Amino acid sequence: MEFSHYSVMLKETIEELKVKSDGIYVDGTLGGGGHAYEVCKRLSDAGHFYGIDQDAAAIAAASQRLSEFGNRVTIIRSNYCEMCKELRDRGVTGVDGIVLDLGVSSYQLDEADRGFTYREDAALDMRMDQRQEKTARDIVNGYSEMDLYRIIRDYGEDKFAKNIAKHIVQARERQPIETTGELVEIIKAAIPAKIRMQKGHPAKQTFQALRIELNHELDVLKNNLEDMIDLLNDEGRIAIITFHSLEDRIVKNIFRTSERPCICPPEFPVCVCGRVSKGKVITRKPIVPGKEELEENSRSKSAKLRVFERRITEG
Repeated sequence: MEFSHYSVMLKETIEELKVKSDGIYVDGTLGGGGHAYEVCKRLSDAGHFYGIDQDAAAIAAASQRLSEFGNRVTIIRSNYCEMCKELRDRGVTGVDGIVLDLGVSSYQLDEADRGFTYREDAALDMRMDQRQEKTARDIVNGYSEMDLYRIIRDYGEDKFAKNIAKHIVQARERQPIETTGELVEIIKAAIPAKIRMQKGHPAKQTFQALRIELNHELDVLKNNLEDMIDLLNDEGRIAIITFHSLEDRIVKNIFRTSERPCICPPEFPVCVCGRVSKGKVITRKPIVPGKEELEENSRSKSAKLRVFERRITEG
């Protein structure tokens, strides 16, 4: 299958980046190269673009798509948590813009063998980076009932998490759970029929939880976002597209703390903690897809775009 990924809020993201022709830009979730292509189009020979992705299929697709830009583009197979190190190894200590599109690509969802989708029966995989040995199967068959409950509750935000975890453990005692189809049937049995009829696909939240746990998605974001902000040059911008409330909350809170870092008690007349603002939040409220985009791509429905601009003060 050809690698495809609809670039969510493409126009809005590029506008908010305010691309300089001689700037250095990074896409930490390169995918098929949709956002990357629009950035590269705006760069002169003095500018440079770095694309990072851990998925081999994405690397191959983006390399082909961006080939017309020649030496202006460097593509790196890695996780964006390694962004600062990868750039430092190439002599880059500051950039003018960063993009993160945290969604699963259409290719990953539609390619059943990758095990991300609950709509087809395939091996329980869900690895973003297929060099990784651990798969979703290992979590489903190896985690304790308490740990399964925790991740489905916290990462899937499913109110039936306890019952789903219980049903998974009961099922695997009979035989290992091997496929997405088997897991879907177990989840369905754990949710009352009346509720199943009222909401979306019953397995959606559990599959999200397993994917987040396996790929450490929230930890990677939480542990590296501040470093990415520090990587920005003065007036450089970072634009992040999230697809669920857990990611969005992390981005919103870190952006807010980076703008207003003071930890002094509110009754103090002046700041004495010495923490300095790193810049300003550009999007007080997140940007969301317009009506036209939602008609073209229903998967954009939950997307939110937040933007932060670096301000480096002297002294």
